[in-house]
Amino acid sequence: MFSIAFHISLIFSGLVPNLVSRPLHMVFALPWILVFTSKTISERALGIFHCFVSTWLCLWIVFNEEKLGEQYGSLEDGFQVVASVILLISVIEMARRAIGWPLPLVALIALLYGIFGQHVPGEFGHPGTPINSFLGTLTIAEGGIWGKLTGVSVNIVAIFVILGAVLNAGEAGQGFMNVAKAAAGRLKGGAAKVAVLSSALFGSISGSASANVASTGAITLPAMIKLKYPRSFAGAVEAVASSGGQIMPPLMGAGAFVMVELTGVSYIGIMQAAFLPAMLYFFAVWVGINAFSSRYRLERVPESQQPSMKTVGITASFFLVPFFILLWGMLIMEVTPQYSACFAILAGIILLILDSRLTFDWRRTILRVEKASVTAGKQIATIASIILCASIIIGVLGITGLGVKITSVIVSASGGVLWPALFLTAMACLILGMEVPTTAAYVICVSVAGPALMELGLEPLQAHLFVFWFALLSTITPPVCGAVFIAAGMVDEDWLKVALNSMALGIGLYLIPLGMIANPSLIELGHQPFLSIIAMTKVAAGLILVSYGIIKVASFYLRLIFLTVGVFVLFI
Repeated sequence: MFSIAFHISLIFSGLVPNLVSRPLHMVFALPWILVFTSKTISERALGIFHCFVSTWLCLWIVFNEEKLGEQYGSLEDGFQVVASVILLISVIEMARRAIGWPLPLVALIALLYGIFGQHVPGEFGHPGTPINSFLGTLTIAEGGIWGKLTGVSVNIVAIFVILGAVLNAGEAGQGFMNVAKAAAGRLKGGAAKVAVLSSALFGSISGSASANVASTGAITLPAMIKLKYPRSFAGAVEAVASSGGQIMPPLMGAGAFVMVELTGVSYIGIMQAAFLPAMLYFFAVWVGINAFSSRYRLERVPESQQPSMKTVGITASFFLVPFFILLWGMLIMEVTPQYSACFAILAGIILLILDSRLTFDWRRTILRVEKASVTAGKQIATIASIILCASIIIGVLGITGLGVKITSVIVSASGGVLWPALFLTAMACLILGMEVPTTAAYVICVSVAGPALMELGLEPLQAHLFVFWFALLSTITPPVCGAVFIAAGMVDEDWLKVALNSMALGIGLYLIPLGMIANPSLIELGHQPFLSIIAMTKVAAGLILVSYGIIKVASFYLRLIFLTVGVFVLFI
């Protein structure tokens, strides 16, 4: 509750110094990560001690922010050096406990490079930075853990996480499912299409592929298995549909808000640019289900399981009302997204009082508020851990100039040609995204590859959307594919079979980012709506041909024709 109150209060408290709000953001995240998630007594004891020390240091920064601001990122004494080291260790440990070792290891390597990189021979060495200046920039100035990314986490992401937690604690999830059943349940392969629609709706507020699979999959997967859908196909549908939540407006997880900060494009502009590609993604999945339907004779959702229109209307209001308030504030009232989100949160809290039968139960309401508070606290802390750790890497790239050097290598390796550079960037995103969360993978990759892509002719928003989409590859692409692993476990099927079907169903994830490059007007809905619709139609036609060529067509030569023509339509 304290974390929620703090982040909401920031929206209405006016200008708060960054060296106050951002360290306090970490203070509220520390106990969730270092104490509440501890699995053993010794781990908890160490976590409590670590949490106490780190909290004290964060508060020291808060109470000394004016003095520290006058130091311009240079540490003045031994105490400040020790404090900086402890803060960096705390950030790395938070990320390790939250998401495992991969991202913290990258951060550690970055720190070692920053300290000892002057001894690296060749063009990847750097002149060296005084240790007091290096550590100070990362910990008492806004060039490291208190940088722009952390500001996005504090001021924007946290508010939308709270909104998502409030909606999920009530009837919104069932509303998503009922709308999906009413819209798609009677169609061929209806249960799979219900999974697509419900996952798209749920994912638009959760922004997490894994959370999406675990939540909507608990309902959609048993339904598909009961209708005798192949288990590998059912798992693939849920994994692919759930992965699309991070590219689905209006919320898009944390990535959209980070993109706002990095590109300077407004949140509304990001939504407009992302909308048609997201629609194409789910369209491609829909087409893939149709192709599979003829192969497996997939059944519709039984009539007995179809919700009545009255039930659909009532339950849908539990997410439509907050969404309407959110969009009304941003589009009509023209206030900031986070300000609008606060009023949407208020509406969502009021709706927690009622269930789908419009009855009131104060015990249920209290439990829902508790669930929303716990979920929001955990998610805010997890995202904060990721962002703070990624900020170390971004800070080192800036201090040492390594980002510029990697950019020049990409440009050189591609021969100054855009498409080879895109391929290199895509591979980097896939490798980094194997164990690093999507947002962190996007931030790191766009920091080093984004300038190269822009140097080769891409607009900033094109480059950022391209990298962001390919940062999602690892959700369904072997060898490490988180959404697939979870879905495969839930249907008790070999994960590789699920992965292969996922790659076929999720072909849009591989082709649509390339389609954005070949058809730039696809992301210009806000400026050139007519040309955007034409580009969308063209890309959709290419996706249909490619999808049917991969999934349905049996003849090798006919399949080759479908794939060739589809690629031609998409890119020419």
